[in-house]
Amino acid sequence: MSVGEKKHEYHLVDPSPWPIFASFATLVLAVGTVYYLHAKALWLMLIGLGLLFYGAFMWFREVVIEAEHQGHHTFVVQISHRYGMTLFIASEVMFFVAWFWAFFNASLFPTESIGAVWPPKEIETFDPWDIPLINTLILLLSGTTVTWAHHALLENDRKGLLHGLILTVFLGFIFTCFQAYEYHHATFTISGNIYGSTFYMATGFHGFHVIIGTIFLAVCLFRVGKGHFKQDHHFGFEAAAWYWHFVDVVWLFLFAAIYIWGS
Repeated sequence: MSVGEKKHEYHLVDPSPWPIFASFATLVLAVGTVYYLHAKALWLMLIGLGLLFYGAFMWFREVVIEAEHQGHHTFVVQISHRYGMTLFIASEVMFFVAWFWAFFNASLFPTESIGAVWPPKEIETFDPWDIPLINTLILLLSGTTVTWAHHALLENDRKGLLHGLILTVFLGFIFTCFQAYEYHHATFTISGNIYGSTFYMATGFHGFHVIIGTIFLAVCLFRVGKGHFKQDHHFGFEAAAWYWHFVDVVWLFLFAAIYIWGS
């Protein structure tokens, strides 16, 4: 075999400046956030955020090139990616376990400081059959559309893949808009008492995941427009679909526990 010929199925990544660049950008963002909280000056935080977005974009761009154009993401490499994504989602589950734990600890054993009742007497809770129900239907529908897109890809139906992704991204955006509207009209704050703290941490952390998932799928939509993803080589899209289904399932637990039972 020649010296330059590949002798294995594994991907030995070339040296890249973007991991250390993203780490530095994260540091700038953290320092800028602390500076904003003390001095109410946004400039350093915005610089850090811009640097982080640029570093993430360039880093992910390299990964896409390695997968789509250089052929480094072989079957063996994709197995490790699947394990990695599975463990990542498992770690995310543990985050939500913490928020649910805090909520049930406060609601099942309400202290005297909040009147020994749940929800606290001064809290005006949301009607679960209004916007929360609408958002539930939106997320369930988006889970259907992303599954449609995935099956269309497996059948090499590029038009169905494109339409399914467009609908999913649109539904994710609408969900976020409804969530923002709900927060805007809330009568309680995150720092007022334990109800507000647990409510906003659980639903807000989920809302953050919806935004990330929507961006994830929007990137996949952009890549579909560029002709990326094949029937037998599309883990980038599959990982986005896994993530989106995870977001769907978590919301069902939030809706049942916090909006219905907790009210």
